[in-house]
Amino acid sequence: TILLVLAIAFLSPIFIVLMNSFKGKFYISDTPFLFPNETTFVGLKNYTSGVAKIDFFSAFGMSLFITVCSVAVIVLFTSMTAWYITRVKSKFTGMMYYAFVFSMIVPFQMVMFTMTKTANVLHLDNPIGIILIYLGFGSGLSVFMFSGFVKSIPLEVEEAVMIDGCNPPQAFFKVVLPILKPIAVTVAILNVMWVWNDFLLPDLLIGTEYKTIPIAIQYLKGGYGSIDMGAMMAMLVLAIVPIIIFYLTCQKYIIEGVVAGAVKG
Repeated sequence: TILLVLAIAFLSPIFIVLMNSFKGKFYISDTPFLFPNETTFVGLKNYTSGVAKIDFFSAFGMSLFITVCSVAVIVLFTSMTAWYITRVKSKFTGMMYYAFVFSMIVPFQMVMFTMTKTANVLHLDNPIGIILIYLGFGSGLSVFMFSGFVKSIPLEVEEAVMIDGCNPPQAFFKVVLPILKPIAVTVAILNVMWVWNDFLLPDLLIGTEYKTIPIAIQYLKGGYGSIDMGAMMAMLVLAIVPIIIFYLTCQKYIIEGVVAGAVKG
């Protein structure tokens, strides 16, 4: 019963946004919790006007590019790092592991101003540079999850391919990486949801020139605080739908990946 109540509480805002996306913008503030009727219903007008106002497809393409590239480099480099620090036992790798773990507890707000200045100096305030920054911020949790999974892989598997003539990179890409598929999918899903929905980091680095969907939606605000609520609700729905479909399609892999790396042996 408690979980059902919580589920309704978390899902109700999404339903309210969806419902109001079909209302005229002058009725949303007056009747936000009522279903559209013959007076308030405007069909797809909010969607068409919102797409035109914020150049939605351009913002969608930018969000898609940043999300796909960021998640790809996160999965690749953090899996390699986790494999190295798990298999090579030394003080250096031990310090590396705890540095990654410690990075998870550092609030983003603590470093965002120095990060912004550093990114500006290093010319990382662009769509390519932000991918490297996402790699840095996403590496802590990803390395932690990959490390737990790598420990469950028998070392004898890697020793066998080494005897057959594989060098360490070949052993990783031909043997270890395919075994890491369940946790790699889990890491990818978690990072896709984070990067796709992220507002603060793109706003600090590339918001004025390269607009992702969360940034573009903010431009529906007009002068003197006026907001086209109808178009905003419609664009929020279009921004939410892809990530919901992606999550529902892949959610089973999250549980599989976490459980698979939970027990060693």
